[in-house]
Amino acid sequence: MAAKTQDFTAVMKDMMGAFPVDTKAVEDAFKTQTSLTEKLSAVSIDAAQKSTELSAKWAQDTLAKMTDLSKAKTEPADYAKSMTDFASASAEAAAEHMAAFAEIAKKVQTDTLELMMAAGKDMGEDMSAAAKKATTEMTAAAKKATAAK
Repeated sequence: MAAKTQDFTAVMKDMMGAFPVDTKAVEDAFKTQTSLTEKLSAVSIDAAQKSTELSAKWAQDTLAKMTDLSKAKTEPADYAKSMTDFASASAEAAAEHMAAFAEIAKKVQTDTLELMMAAGKDMGEDMSAAAKKATTEMTAAAKKATAAK
């Protein structure tokens, strides 16, 4: 005796048919999410590029200052002055570059906030439309079921 396995394909089809899914709403939500991801990636990549450029410029400036620092001097006091000048210039450059990094971070924060607010509005509109459609469909199904009795 071979045991016969029940075919659940028809059961699943009936069950899924009882729960209507608005594929358009799912598709719109997916498009909204991918658009947001693309825009957030663009913000991140732009910030990374600017940070990399700033870091490279800072390194180049420091190396140029070190060239002057490493030159031979005739008087011992000139070495101390050269070191003091280098330290002073490095501190000034550090303040300027850190301010530039802060501006990059501020722009990322502003852009991200704007994107999130726009995405929240879009998603809210999508959810509102989906809820309205679901309510209409459920009301129609309830009326139909009531009329059938």
